[in-house]
Amino acid sequence: MEHIKFRPQGVCSMQIDYDLDDDKNIHNVSFTGGCNGNLKAIGKLVEGKNASEIADILRGNQCGMRGTSCADQFAKSLDQALA
Repeated sequence: MEHIKFRPQGVCSMQIDYDLDDDKNIHNVSFTGGCNGNLKAIGKLVEGKNASEIADILRGNQCGMRGTSCADQFAKSLDQALA
């Protein structure tokens, strides 16, 4: 399993941590900072799911006028990890 630490930009969360297994499935997602309940829910919803599929779903999600969101930043992290 590969552990990923990602510093999101333009959002309230300060760090996103997660693991990718050999099949590129997501495990153990945690966000530091941000909207705690919503971000815990994202972690539960994506547990065991394919990283590429989740990135496609979350990419482009916006929070207010920021032009990004914690979910979008997680998608960017997944894109980087898969590249």
